[in-house]
Amino acid sequence: MVGYLDHGQNLNSHGLYLGKFAPFHVGHEHMINEALKTVENLTVLIYEAPGLTEVPLARRANWIREFNPEIEVIECVDGPTDVTYEITGMQEHEQYVIKQLGERKITHFFSSEPYGEHMSAALGAIDMRIDQGRSSVPISSTKIREDLYAHRSYLSPRVYFDHLSKVVLLGAPSTGKSTLTEKLAMHFKTSFMPEYGREYWELNNIQRRLTPEQLLEIAITHRERELAMAYEADRYFFIDTNAITTKIFSEYYHGDTLPLLRELAKDTKDRYDLVILCGDDIAYDETEDRSGEANRTDFQKATIAELNELGIEYHEVTGSVQERVSEMSRILETMTKG
Repeated sequence: MVGYLDHGQNLNSHGLYLGKFAPFHVGHEHMINEALKTVENLTVLIYEAPGLTEVPLARRANWIREFNPEIEVIECVDGPTDVTYEITGMQEHEQYVIKQLGERKITHFFSSEPYGEHMSAALGAIDMRIDQGRSSVPISSTKIREDLYAHRSYLSPRVYFDHLSKVVLLGAPSTGKSTLTEKLAMHFKTSFMPEYGREYWELNNIQRRLTPEQLLEIAITHRERELAMAYEADRYFFIDTNAITTKIFSEYYHGDTLPLLRELAKDTKDRYDLVILCGDDIAYDETEDRSGEANRTDFQKATIAELNELGIEYHEVTGSVQERVSEMSRILETMTKG
């Protein structure tokens, strides 16, 4: 029997929803929202997706947790990878799900696929088939994977961000980061994220200085802008600096760093797919927001030290802008997203 939503939660009800979520899109969000109108508790099983996506299982699971922290998400590292309607395959899948659930009593099974019938029967649950014809949300993961950029409006900024190859460029002032970031975006026909710290400094500095609190604000806003601006990127997203640079500025001018800024700098290790250190072998360009070539040397050493301390692998590029673009192209051609 196929159930229908009554938009009123059933007492002591527990729903189940499962899939690969490769990627997690607005159709999945719709399913979860509808399920939570019916059941008190919801468990989601998420499977590995070999051949479908390079985004790791844990990251895909976190999309669901971030969407609604109240949902229980179980990562099934050894789960079935193919949907089958052959009797033996269906029974194996049913047994696997039942084993993963343990003592949980499922009252409602949510899906938009024909397998809802046999899985619900195995669980002794109500078969809650939602939007099977894709009329409410006319999209599928398969369609999105065919052209992620064209269908990005069906993905949250966080999910789309995680599918891009994110390349961050670091280095001391006047090492060519901004120029190279823009040139790379042009070369790869994508968008880029300019350095927010420079913009903020121009508007808010007092006697060429910013407070520790202002530096933290730069790091937080920079991350927020990354998500927003990445929505226009196609495959690659190039980013001029990150919280590591802001932390170095704080330590250089104030002798310390606010705890949250330290955490944001530490978090950069897993946020980007490729870290590029721009070499200081180019001529120094004195501008109002810089403090001299000796300062550049200090900041370059500090950047390298910070990367090493955090255990972040990086590639250094040197030479002219065109030489750096060529080297970056070679690196990106051999890079595997994940």
